[in-house]
Amino acid sequence: MGKTVIYDPAYVRLAYPGGDVPIKKGVCTDVVIRAMRDAMNMDLQKLVHEDMKASFHEYPTIWGLKKPDRNIDHRRVPNLKTYFRRQGYTVKVTAKKEDYFSGDIVTCTVGRNLAHIMIVSDKKCLDGTPLVIHNIGRGTVEENRLFSFPITGHYRIK
Repeated sequence: MGKTVIYDPAYVRLAYPGGDVPIKKGVCTDVVIRAMRDAMNMDLQKLVHEDMKASFHEYPTIWGLKKPDRNIDHRRVPNLKTYFRRQGYTVKVTAKKEDYFSGDIVTCTVGRNLAHIMIVSDKKCLDGTPLVIHNIGRGTVEENRLFSFPITGHYRIK
């Protein structure tokens, strides 16, 4: 937080593996990508790309691609949802705040069916609801938004 201050969904050619857009820019997925790289030494760019190469037919066809694109695939929420599910990271979606742990990843729908992704923080509101860390349009922030949008996925990386 404080480093990514601009929401920018532009397609960018990235180094591989370990590629990233400039730290001052990004989207919601970039928050997760950077956190996984820093906290868990997991390169989602490489992991998603390799899984898509092996099982492209398992991934969404929303964008009309004929093959994986290592520059963008890991930066798309539906692809991350598919990857997390395929890795066995799925946790039951509930409306109970106590079911969401620090480091969990939550996907949801904002606005008119826009996929979004957030990380559950180790900080909580006074009522015990965990805060989330995400970029929803104004840079990376930590705020009380866990139940602000319809949750479409809950994942815990083991």
